Amino acid sequence: MIIKTSELETVCGITSTLPENEYPEIAFAGRSNVGKSSLINSLLNRKNLARTSSQPGKTQTINFYKVNSEIYFVDLPGYGYAAVSQEIKAKWGKMIERYLKTSRQLKIVFLLVDIRHDPSANDKQMFDWIIANGYKPVIIATKLDKIKRSEQVKKLKAVKAGLKAEDCTVIPFSAVSKQGREEILNLIEETIAQA
Repeated sequence: MIIKTSELETVCGITSTLPENEYPEIAFAGRSNVGKSSLINSLLNRKNLARTSSQPGKTQTINFYKVNSEIYFVDLPGYGYAAVSQEIKAKWGKMIERYLKTSRQLKIVFLLVDIRHDPSANDKQMFDWIIANGYKPVIIATKLDKIKRSEQVKKLKAVKAGLKAEDCTVIPFSAVSKQGREEILNLIEETIAQA
C-alpha cells in the first residue's frame, strides 16, 4: 500500500456524534505512551500529523485520518494513564466501546502493546473488549528498537501469552528503524481488498 495523501478529517470528543463514514476504517488502540502517534505518523510517512507527546494521555479524542481518499485510520484515546481521574477514564472507555460497537466500516483493530513489558490489566481488558465486539485484533508490539535482538522471541511470546492471543497475528514494530511498517501496510491493503 502506497500512501499518497493523508489528513486529519474528524475529531470526536466524549459527547460527539461519531461520523458515518463511507470508507473502510482501520482502528488503532493502545495505552497512553505506547507509541500510537509515532506508528500512525510512520505509516503515513508524516512527521507530526498525529501529535506525539512526551506527556502521556494526550489523545483524549477519537481522531479520524483520511488516507488516499479511500480509507480512514482511526486513532482511539490512549487508556491506562494514571494521572487521569477514574471518571474521565470511564468516559474514555465508554467512548472506545461505543466506537467498537457502532462503527459500520471498521475492518480491523490494531492493538499496540509495549514489547518491553508484559501486557497490563488495561491491555488485557482492551483485548477482551475488541474480541467481545466481534473483531480479531492484530497485535503490534511497539518500541522494538529498545530491546536486544536476542530478547525479541522471548518478549513476543510473553506478549502473546499475557493477552492469551495465541491465534492472533503479532507484528513487532519500531518507529526508529521502521521495521514492521511494510507488514502492517500490506495487512491493511489485504483487509481492504477483502472488504
